[in-house]
Amino acid sequence: MHNLSSSNTGDFTLLGIPGLEQYHVWISIPFCFVYLVATGGNSILLYLIAVERSLQAPMFFFLSMLAVTDLILSTTCVPKTLTIFWRGPQNISFPGCLTQLFFLHYSFVLDSAILLAMAFDRYVAICSPLRYTTILTPKTISKIAVGISFRSFCVILPV
Repeated sequence: MHNLSSSNTGDFTLLGIPGLEQYHVWISIPFCFVYLVATGGNSILLYLIAVERSLQAPMFFFLSMLAVTDLILSTTCVPKTLTIFWRGPQNISFPGCLTQLFFLHYSFVLDSAILLAMAFDRYVAICSPLRYTTILTPKTISKIAVGISFRSFCVILPV
């Protein structure tokens, strides 16, 4: 038996919200506002963590990873959605769609892993405050960061 299906899928046409085309401009206003607040707020947070020396603790490193993940998550889908709302139906190629889905799901899985690392950081800070700096060394923090990033990549790549 031979596979007779075609591997050329062509482009997908994204329509927005069918039946509400006349309201797309009004629907786009909250999307745009929330996107600007999210990108601005996360950028300011990253800037403050990078500049302020007192924010160089492991918890703030994980917080900055969470902010970067939030930037990736919001920048993956919202600009394309706003383009559809403002300019009408848009085409997206199959590889472009897969790339968008990869980054969307990768950032979701990474978010949960970062929250787990933040919970572990707080657990160590509360249960072993005197050994906190010996348990969570910069080397350990970097291993955790690389590990959760690699885990998220490995979870999504097969899909």
